[in-house]
Amino acid sequence: MSWEKVYTERSEFEKACRESGKELRGLTYREAIREALVLIMEKDKSIFIIGEGVDDPAGVFGTTVGLHKIFGKERVFDTPIAENTVTGIAAGAALVGMKPVVIHMRMDFLLLAMDQIVNHISKWSYMFGGKLKIPLVIRTIIGRGWGSAAQHSQSLQGLFLHIPGLKIVIPSSPYDVKGLLIASIEDETPIIFIEHRWLYEHIGYVPEGIYSIPLGKGVIKKEGKDVTVIGVSYMVFESIKAAEILQKEGIDIEIIDVRTLKPLDEQIIFESVKKTGRLVIADTGWLTGGVAAEISARVASNVFKYLKAPILRVSCPDCPTPASPVLEKTFYPGVNEIISAVKSVYEK
Repeated sequence: MSWEKVYTERSEFEKACRESGKELRGLTYREAIREALVLIMEKDKSIFIIGEGVDDPAGVFGTTVGLHKIFGKERVFDTPIAENTVTGIAAGAALVGMKPVVIHMRMDFLLLAMDQIVNHISKWSYMFGGKLKIPLVIRTIIGRGWGSAAQHSQSLQGLFLHIPGLKIVIPSSPYDVKGLLIASIEDETPIIFIEHRWLYEHIGYVPEGIYSIPLGKGVIKKEGKDVTVIGVSYMVFESIKAAEILQKEGIDIEIIDVRTLKPLDEQIIFESVKKTGRLVIADTGWLTGGVAAEISARVASNVFKYLKAPILRVSCPDCPTPASPVLEKTFYPGVNEIISAVKSVYEK
């Protein structure tokens, strides 16, 4: 058993520990985020958390529960529903040396702060010749559920990927989310830190204490020889489900979790494609102009001669997100679509 193995139930994690004969500490994704915030805020008093509902009893899906009691209202405080203003306040604080963590509970809400993010925060360091540092993390959440529909469940990582000056972090496991959040807060550039709501209950091994994971380093979740499958966010776990089914049919896929979209670990992707000759990219965003399209272009530009089949993308269809549970099942891709794509490229 390794830290890479993640479970959907705590009982599954505990059973795996007993069977392996090891006593490993397991945290859920949400618990790992909260622990990262506690540890880094104890270490650095310049860090504060700002956003709608950060001091509510629910504490942003449990990730900030009780932090205002530990660090006080001066460092963890609620704000009005004024996304552009809140983001601007955090930007100003970052300019004078503080390290704000802004939380917008839906990625859709970032659209109300686009002027601050796109015209100011992402550009100031460049405009001032690198003399200005903007140590600002914007935590935001993507993913389906509860009929959130067209305005409360959009995966807009492809939109922000287009903006120079931003780093984009999108972890999928408890181990990664803790290490990458700490690394992001310690970084001196503006970062969009993306969490998927369906990951919050996932549980895996998380070490105690502070540790960080370098930004721009992907990880191979499963080695394989036939097809490379790149998973983004929650799609990593849909890919793992697909791998178990495909293995029984004699198809051995390699799964890469990119972990950060900008900077992107091109090397791990290129080396895998050179080995397998086939590529499927599974993203939570839309098909046109998305993350999968960008990765496809980079692979085609750099390791095209190794490809044995066309690159296939598994993404959401180009229409607004429906609210109906029945339509949601059709709209959101998952394990079945990944299996279909893998078989298609494998048979060519």
